[in-house]
Amino acid sequence: MVILGIESSCDETAAAVLADGGKILSSVVASQDEIHARYGGVVPELASRRHVEVILPVIQRALADADLGLGDLGGIAVTQGPGLIGSLLVGCSVAKALAYVHRLPLVGVNHLEGHIFAAFLQEPKPTYPFLALVVSGGHTALYLARQPLGYTQVGQTRDDAAGEAFDKVAKLLGLGYPGGPIIERTARAGDPSAIRFPLAQITDGAPDFSFSGIKTAVSLFVKKNRPLSEQLLADIAASFQATVVRALARKTVKAALRLGVRRILLTGGVAANKPLRSALGAEAEERGWELFIPPPPLCTDNAAMIAAAGHARLQAGERAALSMNAVPDLKLA
Repeated sequence: MVILGIESSCDETAAAVLADGGKILSSVVASQDEIHARYGGVVPELASRRHVEVILPVIQRALADADLGLGDLGGIAVTQGPGLIGSLLVGCSVAKALAYVHRLPLVGVNHLEGHIFAAFLQEPKPTYPFLALVVSGGHTALYLARQPLGYTQVGQTRDDAAGEAFDKVAKLLGLGYPGGPIIERTARAGDPSAIRFPLAQITDGAPDFSFSGIKTAVSLFVKKNRPLSEQLLADIAASFQATVVRALARKTVKAALRLGVRRILLTGGVAANKPLRSALGAEAEERGWELFIPPPPLCTDNAAMIAAAGHARLQAGERAALSMNAVPDLKLA
């Protein structure tokens, strides 16, 4: 089955064509980084307007790159949520229109499930059960998957998502947007042990995350130590990054040990961070666990992952009605 995937949950407009649930025939992503960079974060109204402008050309490009037409498709998968409501509505509206006109099966996909399915677009593919750390600008959560399409949330952030913390700290430091790649680059020249930023402690024992405290700590440190030298700026970035990576790795390992799971899946935009990939890789190697991480282009928002999840749901017999609507707070579990 050949599936067209459409993704517009935040500030990337993406379309991809996928064959047999795992072969990427094309993948096109139109970034809005330049639009939002001046504001230090995503402006929802600007994001949705840009989606309207580029979504049809992006879909046309994806089909052309795959050398296929709409008549060659076996179905359409679109991100239904979670995300920005204005952005989601653009993708859902176009997907429903195409499905109606061309009489194609339609399925709505949870964006977080899409991130999980990004790991199935490479070899070797994960086998069940596994624990997935989904970490991005809008989400930081742990999901236990015991069987296909079945998830239990075992941990989540209680305030900021990890990627959001990267963006906000980058803005505090005057480094620009998006924060994740800029912090990582700046941190290369810094000492990760130069500054001891606090690591949030969850007193009830839950494998949950908290990143608002470290963001505040960085803000206070910056105010106290201005003006910042180039070296101090790098040390702040490196120390902040190391603290966040340590928190993510520790909580993931703690949850996996408690659940008795020996397969870990790391995905989402922050999964492109090399120190995080290395930290979880070292933890997995030490314990003899399997670790699955998509390549960086499939960690960030894309439509191939939406098509992969959509293929699995269509194969399971799911179909969305044309009354399907965007759900900005859609839950995975």
